[in-house]
Amino acid sequence: MTAPPSVQKSEEEWQAVLSPEQFRILRQKGTEPKFTGEYDKFNSGCGWPAFYEGLPGAINRSPDPDGRRTEITCAACGGHLGHVFKWEGTKVPTDERHCVNSVSIKLVPENSAS
Repeated sequence: MTAPPSVQKSEEEWQAVLSPEQFRILRQKGTEPKFTGEYDKFNSGCGWPAFYEGLPGAINRSPDPDGRRTEITCAACGGHLGHVFKWEGTKVPTDERHCVNSVSIKLVPENSAS
């Protein structure tokens, strides 16, 4: 996968195009309530959509100051996606749990026109 094109907007421009919930999560690093998300790729029991890997080139990783988790952000716009937790013993190939806020992603089938 190639890197997504960069999207540059002021916070005022983001606020104009995002819903209040999207703005709170993507731009202010908020979290949607547990068990309310649209997506759930493997049942991690955490209450948020869980993935075991990110799309190459689509996310950036930054360690949180507490060292317990890693924040993931959109490589194109810098929006907050969620966090990665490692070494929890999850039965997935990467031993990583990517907890991603549903409002920050939209999954589109590969064969559909977007």
